[in-house]
Amino acid sequence: MARVFTAEEFEKEVLTADVAFVDFYADWCGPCQAMGPVIDRLAETYAGRAVVGKVNVDKTPELARQYRVMSIPNMIVLKKGQVAKQLIGLTDEATVAAAIDEALA
Repeated sequence: MARVFTAEEFEKEVLTADVAFVDFYADWCGPCQAMGPVIDRLAETYAGRAVVGKVNVDKTPELARQYRVMSIPNMIVLKKGQVAKQLIGLTDEATVAAAIDEALA
C-alpha cells in the first residue's frame, strides 16, 4: 500500500531519494480513487528501487502549491529532488511505470 506523506516526511524521504513517484490526490476525487489501486501496485513493484507515495492536497496544500498542482490526480516523478516527469489526470499503469523506469535508467 502506498504511503501518504506529510510535508515533513516528503522533505525527508521524497526529496532525498534518488527516484520518487508522488501522486497528489484528494479523497473526494473520483479519478484519484480510480488511481489508488494503481499507485498501491506501483508501491509494491518499485519497493527498494524508488519511493512511491501520495500527498493529500486537502491536508498538505503547501506542497500542492509548491508543485503548482492545479488539477488532480497529478503525479510527479522526481529524480534527486527535481521534477523529471509530470502526469495529469487518470493515467494507465503502464504509462506511469514507464515514467518511473525512465527516471531509474
